[in-house]
Amino acid sequence: MKYVVTGATGFLGRALCLRLLEQGHEVVALSRSAEKARKLLGDGVTCYAWLGSASKEWKASLHGAEVVIHLAGEALASQRWTPEFKQLLTTSRVDSTRQLVLALRDAEPRPKTLISASAVGFYGNRNDETITEESPAGSGFLADLCQKWEAETQRASEYGVREVRLRIGVVIGDGGSLEKILYPLPIPISPWKLGLGGRLGSGKQWLPWVHIEDVAGLCLWAAKSPEVNGAINAVSPHPVTNAEFSRALGGVLKRPTRLPVPAFALRLLLGEFADVVLDGQKVLPNVAQRLGYSFRYREIGEALASVLLPHS
Repeated sequence: MKYVVTGATGFLGRALCLRLLEQGHEVVALSRSAEKARKLLGDGVTCYAWLGSASKEWKASLHGAEVVIHLAGEALASQRWTPEFKQLLTTSRVDSTRQLVLALRDAEPRPKTLISASAVGFYGNRNDETITEESPAGSGFLADLCQKWEAETQRASEYGVREVRLRIGVVIGDGGSLEKILYPLPIPISPWKLGLGGRLGSGKQWLPWVHIEDVAGLCLWAAKSPEVNGAINAVSPHPVTNAEFSRALGGVLKRPTRLPVPAFALRLLLGEFADVVLDGQKVLPNVAQRLGYSFRYREIGEALASVLLPHS
């Protein structure tokens, strides 16, 4: 099968492209820099620059593709949420999805399936409420952003393209959110490995997490399962509280976790993004489980060990 992947040089995109290549699929990567993509992904992937590029090659690459997987978007935690950065977050998700869907409309033959990333931030802060795909959207900047993002994805159905929206939790892998947790300061020293880690705020907030191999697995499963349509919560069946996550991380690293980070310190360090860290969502993957996806990593300790122990 021919897959087109946007955001292919990112944390999730690289892992997904590797899995696709291992399975013998034809992979086309769309990236802001085709040269960077070629260096990172190797000769087995065809790479094109997209969106800002004057080249029309990326649009032509959609012709005859069976599946398009849309992972592009500026990282949420890459800097403080200034008004300018919030606009960049919106543009990198909403505008790029709009352009991609319009290109799908014009492709001949059109891809059969569009799988687009979204986030559990769609649900906003829900405290201890159990959340499924049927739960309504929440409020706040991130929830509003996710709603706009998903609305653009849903337009693909108007052109006969099956659309799947993966509402992704905190991804456990070699990099990404876990790296931000382990190295929160701009120095190459992890407070966790020094025994100086601990819960964030009260620690009672729920943390919907998912292993990176299951994000890739859900993408491939959704691509091959025509009954999968609409929103899918890409999270482990066993969410944990932040305190439970901290204890599991300390256990894997064999370090104590007795130094909590107070909420006010997080707000000083992260600004508005601290609310995302301090709020919680007890999200469950009801649709994936009902339709038969089998999670490889269901427990947080096992997931953390799979990433950290080979490097410790």
